[in-house]
Parts: sequence; structure tokens; C-alpha cells
Amino acid sequence: MEALIMNLISGAVGGNVAGAAMKNLSLGTLGNSVVGILGGGLGGQLLGMLGMASGDGGGTFDLANIAGSVASGGVGGAALLAVVGAVKKAMGK
Repeated sequence: MEALIMNLISGAVGGNVAGAAMKNLSLGTLGNSVVGILGGGLGGQLLGMLGMASGDGGGTFDLANIAGSVASGGVGGAALLAVVGAVKKAMGK
């Protein structure tokens, strides 16, 4: 459960960082946060199933699990924001 919460929080942060870095794809602070949370949850779960993130760790709560959850959530949030922002921009043309 802790890994999921860290994925969601880091996804929101990742979405906002990506929105700040890619101003043309930004959805605003609230939009970046919502899309980032969704992306963080999805990205964390996907990478955890692939074994690329140490999300479950057998119930242990150590630095490797925290780093894996934060990294997978942040990357997932940023990636989904980039996709949603690009789709929104393409639909606007």
C-alpha cells in the first residue's frame, strides 16, 4: 500500500515537473497533477509487474523500495502527461 501511495505522489510531482519543462504540453497545475497521479499509479503498477521496480519488496520498507516507487511513479506521471498533452495539442489544431 505504501508503494502505491508513493507512486501516486511521485506521479503528481512528475506530471508537474514535466508540465513545467514542456510548457506547450502543460495542462495547468491541476491537470498536470491529475494526469500525473494517474500515470504514477499506472506506471508504478506496470513497472512493478515487469519486475523493473521494487515496489512490493516482500513487505519491507527500505531505500531500494522507496527509490523504485518514486522513480516509477515519477516517470509514469511524466510520460502520461506528455501523451495526454500531445493528444490535446493535436486535437486543438
